[in-house]
Amino acid sequence: MPGYFREIAVRMFAKELKDSDLVYREEEEQYAPQYVLTPTGAKANRILISGVLTEVENIGTGAEYYRARISDPTGTFTVYAGQYQAEAARFLSEAQTPSFVTIVGKVTSFKTDDGNTILSIRPEYIQNSDEKDRNIWTLETAEKTYERIVAVEAAGAAEPETETNENIKNAIEHYMPEFSEYRKMIVQALDAISAN
Repeated sequence: MPGYFREIAVRMFAKELKDSDLVYREEEEQYAPQYVLTPTGAKANRILISGVLTEVENIGTGAEYYRARISDPTGTFTVYAGQYQAEAARFLSEAQTPSFVTIVGKVTSFKTDDGNTILSIRPEYIQNSDEKDRNIWTLETAEKTYERIVAVEAAGAAEPETETNENIKNAIEHYMPEFSEYRKMIVQALDAISAN
């Protein structure tokens, strides 16, 4: 397919994804990529997570459809896999809990009747990992999150000349983020892995 490319997977902690509710498409097409813009200015269609698989449940009625929960040091991600994610669904059906996993997946959204946005992950790739992998992911995710915080603080008053600055401007307008909370989140994540 000419012009087709996979979007880079953004590293993000569970708390930041949970706090995010600005979901949009850049084009009006039904199959245009969906993005979430987070409080730290990350624009994500796909994310990379690593943590402990704590729960797997087959919630399908006619076909197998799995809901899983993956915990990182800041909270919990919810993952759904069914017939269109056959490899991920098979993995989840056979997975032991608790166990370390790493996932690359698309962020999906659901709007509740009261207007809240709930985000989950549709896995494209899932594999067993270990504590060392999770700790490396935590370190790298902490670094990337801190870099985004610094960029938002530095660009807060700048004119949006780049897509990154436009994302930052939109994140500030939508969330009015309090970065002390996210700095604490980073410290909490790093403390959790240093205790091991």
